[in-house]
Amino acid sequence: MARVLVIGAGGVATVACHKIAQNPDVFTDVMIASRTKAKCDKIVEAIGNPNIKTAQVDADSVDELVKLFNDFKPELVVNLALPYQDLTIMDACLACGVNYLDTANYEPKDEAHFEYSWQWAYKKRFEDAGLTAILGCGFDPGVSGVYTAYAAKHHFDEITHLDIVDCNAGNHHKAFATNFNPEINIREITQKGLYYKDGEWIETDPLSVHQPITYPNIGPRESYLMHHEELESLVKNYPTIKQARFWMTFGQQYLTYLDVIQNIGMSRIDEMEYEAPLADGSGKNVKVKIVPLQFLKTVLPNPQDLGENYEGETSIGCRIRGIKDGKERTYYVYNNCSHQEAYKETGMQGVSYTTGVPAMIGAMMFFKGLWKRPGVWNVEEFDPDPFMEQLNKQGLPWHEVFDGDLEL
Repeated sequence: MARVLVIGAGGVATVACHKIAQNPDVFTDVMIASRTKAKCDKIVEAIGNPNIKTAQVDADSVDELVKLFNDFKPELVVNLALPYQDLTIMDACLACGVNYLDTANYEPKDEAHFEYSWQWAYKKRFEDAGLTAILGCGFDPGVSGVYTAYAAKHHFDEITHLDIVDCNAGNHHKAFATNFNPEINIREITQKGLYYKDGEWIETDPLSVHQPITYPNIGPRESYLMHHEELESLVKNYPTIKQARFWMTFGQQYLTYLDVIQNIGMSRIDEMEYEAPLADGSGKNVKVKIVPLQFLKTVLPNPQDLGENYEGETSIGCRIRGIKDGKERTYYVYNNCSHQEAYKETGMQGVSYTTGVPAMIGAMMFFKGLWKRPGVWNVEEFDPDPFMEQLNKQGLPWHEVFDGDLEL
């Protein structure tokens, strides 16, 4: 019996639950829980499997999570909620003796800052409890770490340079939309850039470092250096790395809108007081507190609704330089994912698909006993081979280029 509880009901959770349902030999009992139970019910209806249970839970509340865990008794919780909620879910897992997996590292709600220190601090508690916690099992972070581990295991004696490249060459035909939760997306992109070089972290102004990179089947796209969490764990776990960077593409129209959003204060994450008219028609106002970015999220297109008209594809991979048998070599491993093919299979666009599928595979690795070790671990600390095999089987096939021009 493999009992899995998925927390979250957004695009990524929808994809992960579709893929879980496609693998009934691994996942025997499934529950989906989120703040709004109707969203969970909608996913079950789309999958067409009435045996999947649903529940309402506030993932900010350890008490509510503990009650749900004790009722359903999952062996593994797959956290596809918001990064703000990672620690409350981990606390509930420890309280109930449940294993844990997520796709994005913790960040505090009141500060646009993310790093692994908060979750790594749980390592001994999970070890002492005999529980496994798998961190960052989406695509980037996630597959990018598995790609690196696979390269280190099979193609390099030492890795010296790592560039993770993430291109979305799709067109959703909206003036401005984000491909995952707008609040998290805009917080991430407007932060300062950060990369690793010769043992030091170097900070850059947001999106100030950029260059064209050529992506397979897509061509050259302007790519921007950003801070991304997997760099923190990869340089720790592969200490031969001298330089590690993360690059992501953005269209000019997207950047123009983003600039306006910042300039007019709509990307702010601090509370502001706003006088709102009472709904009773009295003409009186009441003072309420709003967070501008959270308000903006309510008027932007829902990422879950982008799939139907989304054209084009994503291309995400690792461009690696290092030494093998005393000689320098390069290696590029990547996946291209069609937005339309993802939509046909799961009703979601490619960005949700590329995160949701690896989350399911990580859970599969756990239930098969292949990624099961007490403590808190990043994905590259496990054997990459069975995960890489499942990527090819579950809809994210990968391709390799040896000793080509990395452009970076």
